[in-house]
Amino acid sequence: MSHPFENLTPDLVLDAVESLGYLSDARVLALNSYENRVYQVGLEDEAPLIAKFYRPDRWSDAAIREEHAFTLELAEHEVPVVAPLARDGETLFEYAGFRFALFPRRGGRSPEPGNLDQLYALGQLLGRMHAVGATRPFQHRETLTVAGFGHASLQTLLEGNFIPRSLLPAYESVARDLLARLDRLFAATPAPSIRLHGDCHPGNILHRDEAYHLVDLDDCRMGPPVQDLWMMLAGERHERLSQLAELMDGYREFNDFDSRQLPLIEGLRSLRLIHYSAWLARRWDDPAFPPSFPWFGSERYWGDQVLTLREQIAALDEEPLKLFG
Repeated sequence: MSHPFENLTPDLVLDAVESLGYLSDARVLALNSYENRVYQVGLEDEAPLIAKFYRPDRWSDAAIREEHAFTLELAEHEVPVVAPLARDGETLFEYAGFRFALFPRRGGRSPEPGNLDQLYALGQLLGRMHAVGATRPFQHRETLTVAGFGHASLQTLLEGNFIPRSLLPAYESVARDLLARLDRLFAATPAPSIRLHGDCHPGNILHRDEAYHLVDLDDCRMGPPVQDLWMMLAGERHERLSQLAELMDGYREFNDFDSRQLPLIEGLRSLRLIHYSAWLARRWDDPAFPPSFPWFGSERYWGDQVLTLREQIAALDEEPLKLFG
């Protein structure tokens, strides 16, 4: 059975862009993207555009439009973000059965996780984004929960044939133990739920012309603000404490932060680990995935996952990061 993206040819990409009135120069460059398909399309006498074709059956039209509306709202509040281009007030388009959106091309370099010289400015950027995100909730997008990111992800893995039989009991046991801990942690930890970037790793923040800008809000959702912050931290505990202080100095210039949510950091890291494995499993019928992730399904990968989840249980027993002063 063929995958829908197999029909997304370069000619179809060009035709889709030109259906909105643009004149291409017939140059199409596929960019590094797995969840969706993203292309740089050259235009006659204009700067190239970025065309993003959404994975079928993942988000509803309403959810995609809500992502676009949030991005445009951030731009209106002068938060540096790459927002979709509109035609007659519309940002989501359809061509030959594919939904797509167009964006201006914005390059830049990603920040280094844990770089103290960069964290103050990153904190300012995230504080500004969250100040806007906290003004009202999403109506059509998911909320980050242990049930959705953790238990549902584990069920996906157990129902598939990806975990080797020799490691299946060990993985299931450690994952269930970890998720039980996360259920208790999230239930006991007060945290506001706001509109988030959702996947705010350094690759989705770019630096150019002495400023940072946010890209790819495809995973935006409701959740605790610390979800967009913890991936900026790296290294040993004493290093992360210094990094967190620098990040918060910038963040609090634009938005309040409830430090009671800091114990969620290791819990959110744990959810990301389980969810990532389930994401690969859910996408394995996409022909782009097996050659790009050939190690998935190997004993080495799943053995490493068992060890990593055990380390996360141990991390949950450690004292959470704190803010001083």
